[in-house]
Amino acid sequence: MDDIGGASAPLKNFDPFKLSEFGSDATLRWFRAAELKHSRAAMVATTGYLVNAAGFHFPGMLSSDISFESLSTMNPIDAWDAVPVAGKAQILVTILAAELITESKEVHYMNGGPLPEMVFPKIDFSGVSKDVMDKKRTSELNNGRLAMIAILSFVSEHSIPGSVPALSNIAAFHS
Repeated sequence: MDDIGGASAPLKNFDPFKLSEFGSDATLRWFRAAELKHSRAAMVATTGYLVNAAGFHFPGMLSSDISFESLSTMNPIDAWDAVPVAGKAQILVTILAAELITESKEVHYMNGGPLPEMVFPKIDFSGVSKDVMDKKRTSELNNGRLAMIAILSFVSEHSIPGSVPALSNIAAFHS
């Protein structure tokens, strides 16, 4: 299925687990949609992690007894645990709303409809040529793939110092 793009150098057509041959074309489109969603989430997470590691955080209090500053000094797992139940519920409801919006298309992507686009903000790409859009989509996938590796590396190094040798001497991951 070549119409969903994403194959680019240096690992063009890299598929060691043969996922592209698993199931039907609809299954492959579902895999691509999942990759897009996880890539976008990883890009946001990586940016947030780097901003936090640089010492920036929201001012004020998250709740009556937890400040944003206190969360910024914790490892990601402990920070999530410290978020009040109501805060976690707000995050999960926002994710649910985004999923419902992207999954409730008239022609679903698994039935030949367009792959999921960003929910927020809507950007009009109607004046952009197909070649430019293909290049932008491939760039988005590659950046998202790198972001998935990056956020996993950051969390791993923060949680298990020395687990990512390239990050082992960076103080921001060991605070």
